[in-house]
Amino acid sequence: MGMSKSYGCFGYPLSIFFIVVNEFCERFSYYGMRALLILYFRRFIGWDDNLSTAIYHTFVALCYLTPILGALIADSWLGKFKTIVSLSIVYTIGQAVTAVSSINDLTDFNKDGTPDNLSVHVALSMIGLALIALGTGGIKPCVSAFGGDQFEEGQEKQRNRFFSIFYLAINAGSLISTIVTPMLRVHECGIYSQKACYPLAFGVPAALMAVSLIVFVIGSGMYKKFQPQGNVMGKVVKCIGFALKNRFRHRSKQFPKREHWLDWAKEKYDERLISQIKMVTKVMFLYIPLPMFWALFDQQGSRWTLQATAMSGKIGLLEVQPDQMQTVNAILIVVMVPIMDAVVYPLIAKCGFNFTSLKRMTVGMFLASMAFVMAAIVQLEIDKTLPVFPKQNEVQIKVLNIGNGAMNVSFPGTVVTVGQMSQSDGFMTFDVDKLTSINISSTGSPVIPVTYNFEQGHRHTLLVWAPNNYRVVKDGLNQKPEKGENGIRFINSLNESLNITMGDKVYVNVTSHNASEYQFFSLGTKNITISSTQQISQNCTKVLQSSNLEFGSAYTYVIGMQSTGCPELHMFEDISPNTVNMALQIPQYFLITCGEVVFSVTGLEFSYSQAPSNMKSVLQAGWLLTVAVGNIIVLIVAGAGQFSEQWAEYILFAALLLVVCVIFAIMARFYTYVNPAEIEAQFDDDEKKNLEKMNVYSTVTPVSQTQM
Repeated sequence: MGMSKSYGCFGYPLSIFFIVVNEFCERFSYYGMRALLILYFRRFIGWDDNLSTAIYHTFVALCYLTPILGALIADSWLGKFKTIVSLSIVYTIGQAVTAVSSINDLTDFNKDGTPDNLSVHVALSMIGLALIALGTGGIKPCVSAFGGDQFEEGQEKQRNRFFSIFYLAINAGSLISTIVTPMLRVHECGIYSQKACYPLAFGVPAALMAVSLIVFVIGSGMYKKFQPQGNVMGKVVKCIGFALKNRFRHRSKQFPKREHWLDWAKEKYDERLISQIKMVTKVMFLYIPLPMFWALFDQQGSRWTLQATAMSGKIGLLEVQPDQMQTVNAILIVVMVPIMDAVVYPLIAKCGFNFTSLKRMTVGMFLASMAFVMAAIVQLEIDKTLPVFPKQNEVQIKVLNIGNGAMNVSFPGTVVTVGQMSQSDGFMTFDVDKLTSINISSTGSPVIPVTYNFEQGHRHTLLVWAPNNYRVVKDGLNQKPEKGENGIRFINSLNESLNITMGDKVYVNVTSHNASEYQFFSLGTKNITISSTQQISQNCTKVLQSSNLEFGSAYTYVIGMQSTGCPELHMFEDISPNTVNMALQIPQYFLITCGEVVFSVTGLEFSYSQAPSNMKSVLQAGWLLTVAVGNIIVLIVAGAGQFSEQWAEYILFAALLLVVCVIFAIMARFYTYVNPAEIEAQFDDDEKKNLEKMNVYSTVTPVSQTQM
């Protein structure tokens, strides 16, 4: 194989490998930090769920808006290489600042393990995140375009393959980091007090970013670097503005029409610039429908993860946590990209079908909308198994008898008989207005009315233990436990207060004939120890076992006394465990991943191939802007309307994307592909000819049309 002046390897410029490794490290660093962010906000800084989520989404949207800035710097001022290097330095500093902000010993003057001055940490982490958003966003459009620049004319096939490999590196980086970074967090470290190791978990991404920068600079001698050509964006904006103004001035009938609205800029700007802007505006116009795809795609992290919390994570021998399902996407990408490139596309080509970029993107949108139809079907399956919770104007009540005689409880329209140590059959639902009276009676004792102000929209448990003794407890659970955990509460039927330890959680001072709050546990059986002052004799077994907890259940454990004087547990199910298997989510992940591979990889490559040489980064930034807008759509839709039925929301999104897909297909029908390099070469030729004409205008022969 002949070595050209750019070092080669498998027919690829060697410099490509440096760029791919750089991207891998950068994505590892970014996703590793992002996986931690929500937990860091919740647990270290102590913000609530809503604020954490809002700040997190703002940060993500910011990371996709800053590419515009990076593209401007690269195409008009520093050039791609210098932009990548300088913004990587900003990025690394940002990562380091964020890592420092998570060291609790920084402001922990009294050495008690909690920072004394939280605002220092908040300020530092916000500065760090702002620098990271500037860095990661600014680099994004430049790295992919810079990679494309390394190929010669006529290397289109290798260049397309490069965009696939590039995408593979992105996902391999994110996959490995979402698995590794949480492991680092679990370690404990600290100078004065041992705490979850955020500095290490943030520090590893920072170190990797530094590695990525060094790798990129080492390759410096091999890169093809193009000089930036003045302030391109400024020229573009001015030219478009002038064209519109000029068109408006000549709006009356007497002026001849021009072929394209941008031709109205001819008086002031040269043909080359105008034709370059035409290419960009054509592509930008095509991008208008695309955010809808990302709006669906980005819900994997939020909505689909929530869906998984209502499912059972027992897949074969594995026990999968709900938030681990997202890794399915990254795993599938790493598998699907090579399959598409090596198997699917060549097969389609063999069948004689011209599967152009825009057709691929249309198919990608269709697949994503089908993924949401699948999600809706899975949701309907889940809904069948979900318990019915009370609506706004309803209350639900169940009776739990913790005494030693049977009791009758009469509600409006129904009487329930509950034997000793047993509960009524599930929750009974009542309209608040119709719940007029509740009475307790038992043989040989008077009727006792229950007086209690029931809270609307909540579940309540009516504890009874003697003819005239009762207590109403508000359950506090009106949805499935979050994150697929299991809620457990204890009811004490003994005559003295108890302290109960279960697993690593403590229930302090559960008083006689009363219920504790729910606390939440992950999978498996847990050890329970009960400690009291008087009643329990010393020779009892100290440790009792809970039942085997699965996903998303809730139980009430009533502590009773055996005849031996030892405590025993009676278990009552409040919410049944999830039964729908998480494996059912795999088809929707598969569909959306196939959609992403044909949509996203193609989009990157299309944006590069259709852009004029001096606006490659600008179009990459335009492509990333569609991602940002998609994120914003989700925020708006999620904020605006809570559907009463989750499946209906999925169907709505699927329908919206289908409509957009049809519109896009029609727009694509009218798009003509260009080869920017050819058009620019044509202009170069013309300029040369014009110069020759000027030099030798005496001996010039008329140029025939065919040569033009």
